[in-house]
Amino acid sequence: MTTISLGGDGYLRARDAAAQGLSVRQLDRAVSAGLLVRVGRGVYAPPADRWPSDAHRLRVLAMDNPAGAVVSHASAATLHGLPMLRPDLSRLHLTSPSSDRGYKRKTRHLHPGNVAAADAVVIDGVRATSVERTAFDVARTSPQGFAGALAVLDGALRCGADRSRMEAHGREPRTGVGVAREALRHADGLAENPGESWSRAQLILNGIPIHRLQTEVFDEHGRFVARPDFDWVDDDGKILVVGEFDGLEKYVKYLKAGEDTDSALRREKERESRLQDLGIIVVRWTWTDLCTPKRVPNRVRIQLQRAGLL
Repeated sequence: MTTISLGGDGYLRARDAAAQGLSVRQLDRAVSAGLLVRVGRGVYAPPADRWPSDAHRLRVLAMDNPAGAVVSHASAATLHGLPMLRPDLSRLHLTSPSSDRGYKRKTRHLHPGNVAAADAVVIDGVRATSVERTAFDVARTSPQGFAGALAVLDGALRCGADRSRMEAHGREPRTGVGVAREALRHADGLAENPGESWSRAQLILNGIPIHRLQTEVFDEHGRFVARPDFDWVDDDGKILVVGEFDGLEKYVKYLKAGEDTDSALRREKERESRLQDLGIIVVRWTWTDLCTPKRVPNRVRIQLQRAGLL
């Protein structure tokens, strides 16, 4: 999936956006949707609560670890490249077997506990917890609760993590393990980003059934039409409703070599029209919608009722 490239200082300037095929209109649309923040004339940045992991990863690589300590939790997640939903990266996280109680200071959080040899890896010269141990630790301690747990576990499965190993961590009596276990029960590596995971978490918590993720849709002639994020079917397996989370990537997801973003967005609109021509209801939402309590579940529920699925 193509993504928007920020400058080395973490900002996106209008001239650089234009070089990537993004017009001022598209940038304004991204600001309205809460995907970018305008920090100055012609200068944009991701919202402060998104994409902070690169800077944190550099801090992890630069720090001096206490003897025997292993980088863990959210800090290890940045080393593994695991997606997290609005993580708190204000502190560097370590786990040490030599600490009975651990401590939390302004820039460092030391967690007490053992890390088995099978649960430790070395990444860029830094000893850290394995992807399975890391994902489960983040899941059980995420400030975002069930949604945060689902996001990191979805991402871990997408990266090839072993579900059974994460389930084994769920059998250990530790803080937050119940939430993490429940999230793991719903985790699916087909989810492509934290926004899709957050969407699913909201639907699950509001009692809305989810049928499938990322299913290819074809027309009556067998021609590919789309691969929506979510779909709901009738008793005969016919798709009646699809759901699409429009994150920042959707602005450039459909770019082909040599075309601008306007062309890609026109093709995306045509794609939606083709789905509607098949009698499929298309429901869309953004980060801003997800930040408004119950907006997405209510929107989906109305369309499922309209289709006779609820």
